[in-house]
Amino acid sequence: MKPYRISALIERDLRKFFRSPALMMSSMVFPLMQLIVLGYAFGGKVINAKVAFVDMDHSVESRKVKEMLTGISTGPRTFYTVDYPSESAALDSLREGFVRAVIEVPNGFSRRFYQRDRPKIALAEDNTDQFMSSSLLERVQEMVDELNAPTMTSRLPGNVQLDTVEVYPYVEYIKYLLAGSIAMSIFIVAMIGGGITFIDDKARGLHEGYLVTPVSKSELVLGLVGAGALKGVMAGMVLTIVGGLIAGIPNLWEPVRLLYLILVVAVASTAMISFMFLVMVRVSDPLVPRAIFGVLNTLLFFPSGAVYPTEGFPWWLKWISIVDPFTYTVHALRNLTLKNTGFEGIYRDVFILMGFSVIMIGSCIALFKRQI
Repeated sequence: MKPYRISALIERDLRKFFRSPALMMSSMVFPLMQLIVLGYAFGGKVINAKVAFVDMDHSVESRKVKEMLTGISTGPRTFYTVDYPSESAALDSLREGFVRAVIEVPNGFSRRFYQRDRPKIALAEDNTDQFMSSSLLERVQEMVDELNAPTMTSRLPGNVQLDTVEVYPYVEYIKYLLAGSIAMSIFIVAMIGGGITFIDDKARGLHEGYLVTPVSKSELVLGLVGAGALKGVMAGMVLTIVGGLIAGIPNLWEPVRLLYLILVVAVASTAMISFMFLVMVRVSDPLVPRAIFGVLNTLLFFPSGAVYPTEGFPWWLKWISIVDPFTYTVHALRNLTLKNTGFEGIYRDVFILMGFSVIMIGSCIALFKRQI
């Protein structure tokens, strides 16, 4: 194996890549747009949801409930209430989508309250939106807990209290999504700059020029994978810096942190480009990579935990996440961008991605045909 042959292949592929800057820009624009749009569209707190309020009791206690609801609308502003004259009218508005929930104080609420006869406040939710319904339920439950609090506290100790400590400051969803967007940019470069370009070269006959040289198939594979990995590093680091500035990642320019980020992006790029090369190594039809782009995107991106924690997946989806190189890329990048861990927080992911790359490259060399 001659290193200068591999470097010549890498140089030729990069020259061709830089001659088409639109290709490089398109491989980074989509992940950046995804980061900005999804980062601000998801993960935010529910604010100013419209909720119907029905007071069937018209008592001092029901007015107290109304005052507490007004306090929510002026404080955390999770929702604001609109008075409805009857339960049926409020439920009709709920079904028609004009309100998100109905809170009703039933007739006899105050009597049951003073008699301690299990007074109830009714909450009807539009549970087609689980995120909205859970947010409203949590806020109403807090109000009910406050109503149930004793008017006089005991001087004797013994009540168990929960002392919550948040290890890190509040993390906006755009920061949480950044790692997945970086991984997506690397994948797009692997797909466009690696798989599709390789198939197009074969279809145009450019690949035949390699076959009349003494370059071995292992040198061909390593050269093409090396060129694709360098493209992935460039795209990944550009999105890391630009996306990190947009998301507001603190201390992004620390030298050691940048070094670890480059390491993770480099091994992730190698893993993804070698995987794409293995998928395309026996393909000749230029339409095939374009046809499977969306399938691979869905199959690799969403099970990785980039959008939602893997702990919430069903068992079969967890198995996909285990063999998905996106999973380890997202985990390592998230540890570096959100927690600023050192090598101890990424070494497992780095070694797994390196092992994955070795397996993929070895399989590519075994399956690569050095013939027309």
